Amino acid sequence: MTDVLTFGEAMVALRADGPIRTGGALRMSVAGAEANVAIGLARLGHRVRWVGCTGADEFGALVLRTLRAESVDVACAARAEGPTGLVVFEPRVADLTRVSYYRAGSAGSRLGPGHLERALAEGPRVLHTTGITAALGPEPLRAVREAASTAPGGTTVCLDVNHRAKLWSRQEAAAALRPLMPYVDVLVASDDELALAAPAGARSEDRQAEALLEAGVREVVVKRGGQGAEVYDASGRTARPAVSVPVKDTVGAGDAFVAGYLSAFLDGEPVAGRLDRAVTTGAFAVACAGDWEGLPTRDELRLLRAAPGSAIR
Repeated sequence: MTDVLTFGEAMVALRADGPIRTGGALRMSVAGAEANVAIGLARLGHRVRWVGCTGADEFGALVLRTLRAESVDVACAARAEGPTGLVVFEPRVADLTRVSYYRAGSAGSRLGPGHLERALAEGPRVLHTTGITAALGPEPLRAVREAASTAPGGTTVCLDVNHRAKLWSRQEAAAALRPLMPYVDVLVASDDELALAAPAGARSEDRQAEALLEAGVREVVVKRGGQGAEVYDASGRTARPAVSVPVKDTVGAGDAFVAGYLSAFLDGEPVAGRLDRAVTTGAFAVACAGDWEGLPTRDELRLLRAAPGSAIR
């Protein structure tokens, strides 16, 4: 059985080492929220399947090769019309990164419900999706809706709001995501994204979380960046501070957090244990350059307990 099934668009990432207009060199890798989560979970020893569409081009080949190399199952991935999408990361000020997408009409935006039928039928333990996939167009949104509403019994449905203002407005996101809440078991959102999933009348964070729990969500996981994270559930509230590390690159931290949280969930850890692992994997992400390259294996989770400047001999 697959532990986690996730689906969405994976792109080739071009990372500049300086301002692009002055000719900063570019390094090529792979990015995409769902692919990041898949790699994070696979490194922690879980059986993960990613479903998505790539173009019939060398960029698509790089995406699939990278995921396979990281032990992510891509047996249900498909080729589709259009190019594999690109995302460009440009460092501008200190740890501020400017992100530009080249994904309009991409192969990844052709993802539809039919691409998920086989993978869903096999009954994954967790189905993970994001608001990014829902924002890619009518067919990806329909795939998110049908996957969440028809997930096999016993499958935990996790949705990360992951709002991207360059893809859709807050109003469009709320209109698409709020109807999904009756099917969502674990909702993940940053503190400024929670309102996009909660009923419109809920103003405060406490009331938003309460309304989501009343709607059927079992766990409302709120990411607070450098302030840590908190979970609202039937037993109340559980919070954990962030792990303090030197910050190199904040891109991908939320996906690393989700990978850690779902990993501990799959291991049967209580909420406090899930948060502990989530803030740990998030810290690995921000302490290293790249979306997923610095994510830990299971035996590396304790590395951040070592004193700064230590050598592991």
